[in-house]
Amino acid sequence: MGAGEAAWWHGGVIYQTYVRSFADSNGDGVGDLQGIVDRLDHIEWLGVDAIWLSPITPSPNEDWGYDVSDFTDVDPELGDLGVLDRLVADAARRGIRVIVDLVPNHTSNRHPWFVEARSDRGSPHRDWYVWADGVAGGPPNNWTSVFGGPAWTWDAASEQYYLHNFLPEQPDLNWWNTDVRREFERILRFWFDRGIAGFRIDVAHGLVKDRDLRDNPPVTDDDHPRVRQLGLRPVYNMNRPEVHDVYRRWREVADTYDPPRVLIGETWLFDLPELMAFYGADAAELDLAMNFPFVFSTLGEEMREVVRATETALSGTAWPVWIGSNHDAGRFPTRWAGGDERKIRSALVLLLTLRGTPILYYGDEIGMPEVAVPRDALLDPVGIRGWPSDPGRDGSRTPMRWSGGAGVGFASPEVEPWLPAGDPSDPTVADQRSDPGSVLHLCRDLIALRRTTPELQTGASEDLPAPPGVWAWRRGSDLVVVLNLAEDPVEMPLEGATVLIATDRRRDGEAVSGSLRLDGWSAAVARLG
Repeated sequence: MGAGEAAWWHGGVIYQTYVRSFADSNGDGVGDLQGIVDRLDHIEWLGVDAIWLSPITPSPNEDWGYDVSDFTDVDPELGDLGVLDRLVADAARRGIRVIVDLVPNHTSNRHPWFVEARSDRGSPHRDWYVWADGVAGGPPNNWTSVFGGPAWTWDAASEQYYLHNFLPEQPDLNWWNTDVRREFERILRFWFDRGIAGFRIDVAHGLVKDRDLRDNPPVTDDDHPRVRQLGLRPVYNMNRPEVHDVYRRWREVADTYDPPRVLIGETWLFDLPELMAFYGADAAELDLAMNFPFVFSTLGEEMREVVRATETALSGTAWPVWIGSNHDAGRFPTRWAGGDERKIRSALVLLLTLRGTPILYYGDEIGMPEVAVPRDALLDPVGIRGWPSDPGRDGSRTPMRWSGGAGVGFASPEVEPWLPAGDPSDPTVADQRSDPGSVLHLCRDLIALRRTTPELQTGASEDLPAPPGVWAWRRGSDLVVVLNLAEDPVEMPLEGATVLIATDRRRDGEAVSGSLRLDGWSAAVARLG
């Protein structure tokens, strides 16, 4: 990448596939890598620039791939390295890159490293994990697991506690250990050498823990609601300043490749200055840091304020990333839109025209909603082990709805998918593919407009004065995006503009005389002049 040349992800669109739920190629009810190969026609037709694969490495699946037992292989249930290589090659021929999940914060308790570590306090891998003696007959400190309960489990065999910020089956690695750091640099190169375009880094902010294992302070009323749910502020078990040393080194590794590999952080931080720190000076750490204040804001003024604050907090060449749905946070058609198709369409316009990189989740392109998974069908440990009222995350991980009927095109009709496929009335790709006015075609056409319009790829962004309830901004010199985020119709002065694309597709190409009229919860992209 030459000096001054924008990285592909600045103008690109990334598409997340939850592999187990995208397409089942072998009739076992579980999606797999070959299923993604078989569905590349859809991904290419949609027009995205990269696909991000949820964890594909071997795992006992206590947390569905996020408890890794081997960092340099493929889970046999999902395929093998040969199928992955074929996917990378077939996608590349279509101009599509492949990004994979990397889980560096912890391993499975069945990973050979941990099996050896707990076998003997003097074992070579013992210091690869966080071990500590108890205090006053209890755990070493007050740290709690994100999934509930103490973050420490007593290991009777070696008579110490080990740390797990998530499930007890997910022991945390000790990132103060230089051998751990060297090993993960080797793992990075293993995947980069196979043509993987980059990583989405799980729990990117959480790798390094306080060396002194100090107690976390209680939450306060000033903390974000998502933080208050934890009861304690994760000050010492996550987001330590030394974690930035890791990403500065990873940036050096990624930049030795041509083109440079992308590093995307799963950064669950609700303080924007802390979030922006993960880009580093002159973007010398992560390329993209996921913005969860945006994800969990409401569609409207609150979201606009998050976008404004993010743009203000960004420094240097740092580049924003926008997400509506994913496998942890749920689906935006339900969370933001409440199933209202007008709001779903407006949210897609928003995601695909803001300055920054959008990440779509499989099913976003058809407005696929959360599925109410019956309690006896839950597989996510958050739902199974959590409070009885907590449904967990399974509702956002259900099979892609390719068509109607049994199996919904995800699997053969006689095969039962690993999770329920949703209500028969929920949208499908097949139904929307044949309807040029559908959500699917709107999404595809927005991506195509973005691809052919430099202003939407890397153009500057500026908020415009607008009537109450309207969010409007300019991209570049003469492209304008207008969203009516209220029920009542509004008029936005746009003399001499031409509508390029609107949530009401009948308005595409419309010449604006005086002002642009927008019905409640509708949006348009227009060019001035």
